Amino acid sequence: QVQLVESGGGLVQAGASLRLSCAASGRTFSSYAMGWFRQAPGKERDIVAAINWNGGRTYYSDSVKGRFTISRDNAKNTVYLQMNSLKPEDTAVYYCAAGGSVYSGPMRDGREYRYWGQGTQVTVSS
Repeated sequence: QVQLVESGGGLVQAGASLRLSCAASGRTFSSYAMGWFRQAPGKERDIVAAINWNGGRTYYSDSVKGRFTISRDNAKNTVYLQMNSLKPEDTAVYYCAAGGSVYSGPMRDGREYRYWGQGTQVTVSS
């Protein structure tokens, strides 16, 4: 069982940066692939970024590539999402998720993730 708690969201102006953190409970964190998803009002939940178990492989959606960076610290049971050059269209609730195994690459499909956090709101004003 893994519990995930996101933090770091907030209200910022366009062009600003935020770093989201997702703290995981349980000793099995390092064996999971992790992902960040977001859901804007009235829209579907979309993948933002994903990372494999040791951080050696990552995936980014086209909309955030070059602006966001996903990373993980397995010693701290934490995954991060550094978000730079934020745009109003980045406004959403951001969720972290855990799933797969050490054999998994970065997973893009939310259905492959077993555990989800409660989400943290990110609002970017123009």
